[in-house]
Amino acid sequence: MERRKFIQNIGFGSLAFPLSSFATKNHILNDINSESDLLIPKRLKEGDTIGIVSPASAIFETEPYDIAKETFEAMGLKVKFGKFTYNRYGHLAGTDEERAGELNEMFRDKDIKAIIALRGGSGSARILDKLDYEAMRKNPKIFAGYSDITALHLAIHKMTGLVTFHSPVAVSIWNSFSYDYFKKLLFEGEALTYQNPDSKGDELAQTKNRIRTITAGTAKGQLLGGNLSVLTGIMGSEFFPEDWKGKILYLEDVGEKIYAVDRMMSQLYLAGVFEQISGFVFGKCTECDPGGSGYGSLTLEEVIDHYIKPLNIPAYSGAMIGHIDDNVTIPNGIEAEIDARKGTIKLLSPATS
Repeated sequence: MERRKFIQNIGFGSLAFPLSSFATKNHILNDINSESDLLIPKRLKEGDTIGIVSPASAIFETEPYDIAKETFEAMGLKVKFGKFTYNRYGHLAGTDEERAGELNEMFRDKDIKAIIALRGGSGSARILDKLDYEAMRKNPKIFAGYSDITALHLAIHKMTGLVTFHSPVAVSIWNSFSYDYFKKLLFEGEALTYQNPDSKGDELAQTKNRIRTITAGTAKGQLLGGNLSVLTGIMGSEFFPEDWKGKILYLEDVGEKIYAVDRMMSQLYLAGVFEQISGFVFGKCTECDPGGSGYGSLTLEEVIDHYIKPLNIPAYSGAMIGHIDDNVTIPNGIEAEIDARKGTIKLLSPATS
């Protein structure tokens, strides 16, 4: 989903809302510091029922719903749409209460084996204080999506310890590349190694899907991250992970001007996140350009290097993570090892049981 383009068209509304009882009484864990704290969801198998929810923006046409259903049926799964998936409240897929209630109900439903977001867009942060984290902790299951869904990944992981999955959303393009990673991780329980495809073809040198080593070396740590602008958007709240010590931070974004990327990277730097992490991976920043800055702009490469090179930790960019067709599925919370020279992420244990 082109999250930022959608937001630019509609403008921002206020994200202020009162804190609900769910957020306060179900603050289960402070931060997930070891694999012993993790809740590992069960893997999918053919014939399982998955739930499709709309925690963020609405979809205004019927065809995407049909395509999403057919996509997961082609994987051998049964599909159940949430009660309010077709609703609309402004640009949102229903009121905050409806969208939160829909997700809570899917976690409580024993027949649902996995939950995937229909799309991203905006609005996920509005429901973080309305989620039943106790129900999620008692009913751990696969939760998947990306872009604006990053807010939910970070909150669910922090509040429950559940491993969640930064993956294509239900209406994404599910080609053989993206499906292969999804299947191996969530159906077959493989401890995957992620590596960019060889896109050289008949060219003498690879020109597409290249990785760029920022600082060579290897590093181990729990994977955690997602969409840069959504991640920084919930900083300062109780739903943002406070302890990044030893984590491998991965980021991606879409439609952001380079000066805005710089601002958000600066926010992470000033908050002390960068000084704690053991490794760094930047995926794709799709359609991120100088905007009105013109010749006065830094390049995206210069912005990333400014904050990451001084850390002297293994780091690379160009991973297949982001608003792209060939989008991998990455688990939040699983221990991994990155090799910044090779541009690889190796899971050190399966993300499903």
